[in-house]
Amino acid sequence: MQKIAQVFKVLGIKGIGESVCTGTNWISAVGTTQRDIISPVDGKKAGSVIYASVTEYEAVMKRAKDAFHVWKQIPAPKRGDIVRQYGNILRANKDALGMLVSYEMGKSLQEGRGEVQEMIDICDYAVGLSRQLYGLTMHSERHGHRMYEQWHPLGIVGIISAFNFPVAVWSWNAMIAAVCGNVSVWKPSEKTPLSAIACMNLMKSVLEANELPEGVFTLVNGDAEIGRMMAEDRCIPLLSATGSTRMGKAVGRIVAERLGKSLLELGGNNAIIISEHANLDMALRAVLFGAVGTAGQRCTTTRRLIVQEQVYDQFMKKLLKAYKQLKIGNPLDEHNHVGPLIDKDAVRAFSSALDQLKRQGGKVLFGGKVLSGAGYESGCYVQPAICEARNTYQIVQEETFAPILYVMKYKKLSEAIAMHNDVKQGLSSAIFTDNLREAEVFLSVMGSDCGIANVNIGTSGAEIGGAFGGEKETGGGRESGSDSWKAYMRRQTNTINYGDTLPLAQGIKFGV
Repeated sequence: MQKIAQVFKVLGIKGIGESVCTGTNWISAVGTTQRDIISPVDGKKAGSVIYASVTEYEAVMKRAKDAFHVWKQIPAPKRGDIVRQYGNILRANKDALGMLVSYEMGKSLQEGRGEVQEMIDICDYAVGLSRQLYGLTMHSERHGHRMYEQWHPLGIVGIISAFNFPVAVWSWNAMIAAVCGNVSVWKPSEKTPLSAIACMNLMKSVLEANELPEGVFTLVNGDAEIGRMMAEDRCIPLLSATGSTRMGKAVGRIVAERLGKSLLELGGNNAIIISEHANLDMALRAVLFGAVGTAGQRCTTTRRLIVQEQVYDQFMKKLLKAYKQLKIGNPLDEHNHVGPLIDKDAVRAFSSALDQLKRQGGKVLFGGKVLSGAGYESGCYVQPAICEARNTYQIVQEETFAPILYVMKYKKLSEAIAMHNDVKQGLSSAIFTDNLREAEVFLSVMGSDCGIANVNIGTSGAEIGGAFGGEKETGGGRESGSDSWKAYMRRQTNTINYGDTLPLAQGIKFGV
């Protein structure tokens, strides 16, 4: 606790047990709704957050609008330099912010630090991008004309993030949006607002040092009502939302009704296919981290394992042995592999899923217990489960945000791919094989239908250089790398007539 108290001090959080935020960044709240933040690590109160009301939300939006008029006129490379400075602040505070993420959310300390490293990486990426926001020049059919296209910022980008990555996903959106000339309004998860406040405290120092308006990056803490207000707000041309498919459908519908743009990164039901030609030891490491990393609370978590029948028994023997060696406990202890679930509701969902599996004909091969006793006082620790199942079971078709791995057999690769694709979600996928033909089929139009498809790499742990997102009920959005920056800008086609006549397109003659 002494280390955590020091972390709070370094990051500008008032202290454990105190009211740590006014509901919106740098604006005093008049509301009285207060939420206590309970750490799943030890079950203790980490702080309290006062939620924003309509009054504070409107004040945040006004500051964002005012800031946009300043920010959009700053040259993109100079906007990139602001992001570079923030990346340096993150480097200096990586350990502290990583520890706060781990304590508030429950992921391992290594993963907490890794999440902050993702933020640093996206800052570096955005700095380079700030000099590469390219348009195109096209040949005009009209004599004495030049055509080209360019990209302009949208305005205010709304960001709704989830608890499992309390800071990284915000940075994916906010840093790219910033170099594109946008300002952002961030609603973090109600379960992990302290990490968001710390990010804003660090950003505030950068904005102040450069004499920039604080509305370039803003934060508004609140419940689902604030999220609904953002979805309905015509002043937010793009809303990026990360969370469940149910939430995404609601957000997407509301934004679509006002003809706004939404970038949705929703649920996953990710599978790994293990061929008889696979390196089983390498596959084992990928399955283990994919299934139990972040206690099964990643959108890219491995939830289904499809194993070729010839190697099924051999691989399952290895997997069960590895699961028995997992150390479950306080994620701040780097000797532990698995931390807690986010809260007791998640624990209930874990147990309910296993009960449903049994009723539908499945079998728990290992784990599935809710842990209690010394070190597990929060009631949020569970033993990761391996389950024998069929892909057709209703519970297997759903995403349970917990460490449950459903295992099934296949004979032919075509059968495995059909099984793999036969779910509503389409985020991440992988095959382990040393057979080139199998690898190419999996990556071809006949293979995985997911936004991410890997060979001899697990489903979890994407790099920021590639566009991140999925298909079907995963939402279709793309964040982070590649050309995803285009989602944060509007395209404009320009034609310049440098001649002394006015020819019309398509050879139309219109004389008076």
